[in-house]
Amino acid sequence: MSLFKKIFSKEKKENLDKGLEKSKTSFFDKMSKAVAGKSKVDDEVLDDLEDVLVSSDVGVATTIKIINRIEDRVARDKYLGTDELNKILREEIAALLSETSSGEYSELDIPADKRPYVIMVVGVNGVGKTTTIGKLAHQFKKQGKKVVLGAADTFRAAAIDQLQIWADRTDVPIIKQKMGSDPASVAFETIKHAVQMDADVVLIDTAGRLHNKVNLMKELSKVKRVMQKTVADAPHEVLLVLDGSTGQNAFEQAKQFTAATEVTSLAVTKLDGTAKGGVVIGISDQFKIPVKYIGVGEGVEDLQVFNKFEFVDSFFK
Repeated sequence: MSLFKKIFSKEKKENLDKGLEKSKTSFFDKMSKAVAGKSKVDDEVLDDLEDVLVSSDVGVATTIKIINRIEDRVARDKYLGTDELNKILREEIAALLSETSSGEYSELDIPADKRPYVIMVVGVNGVGKTTTIGKLAHQFKKQGKKVVLGAADTFRAAAIDQLQIWADRTDVPIIKQKMGSDPASVAFETIKHAVQMDADVVLIDTAGRLHNKVNLMKELSKVKRVMQKTVADAPHEVLLVLDGSTGQNAFEQAKQFTAATEVTSLAVTKLDGTAKGGVVIGISDQFKIPVKYIGVGEGVEDLQVFNKFEFVDSFFK
């Protein structure tokens, strides 16, 4: 029986369990070795647990927080058996994730009074940024929303072509120009078109190159400025897409982008092909930016709304 209330559909929960299988297996293999022959949670077990968390890509700073919380529990309860360690970890990590966002679900909320609602999507090439946009377009359209896509990653022909495929697949309009065009110009045309067609949601793909921080900042600032000529408070959301399979490299990308622009939400992709699922815990904690979506498979429905309780439940099942 789960410690947490069941709120996912059975199919989604099964997909999440399957997507986190490698991370969970790797984690518990390490955990078993850490507590082998031990009955009590002592300093040695905690040192070993620290190694397990760090090697599971939770990150050093977040790992220290988790260990401190468990030390407090040990001091308070006097005697904690290693058989209880899994349960305690679940509770403390869920509590840690709860400090980043309120509520169980954290999907992008599209308010009725902001139309069009402009989402600027950022991230380096190869993280699944364009695929994430396509899957979001599909999900928003399924909710009955009018969606427009903007292909403002004009430095890469493949990005424009890939977004066109998603536009065709989801049957939503796409605004694009030729490769090498000014990204801000594409963003402007996209929002103008969205206003004309009374769209609900605009998803704008942006350049997937990490040049230096100054250039990145200038480019993203220009795109924002041009958007605001048509919709004064755009973008309403800046979604950073990170590749979970890169582990600690995802932390570095998050640092770069949060320094360059005001990131308001995160999507962590490619968690199904890797044992690095712990990165979601560390990134959520360290950047204090809510993880809104996680990618746990190739299917269009495998971009799941992040639910911290279900995530922890699947990870520690």
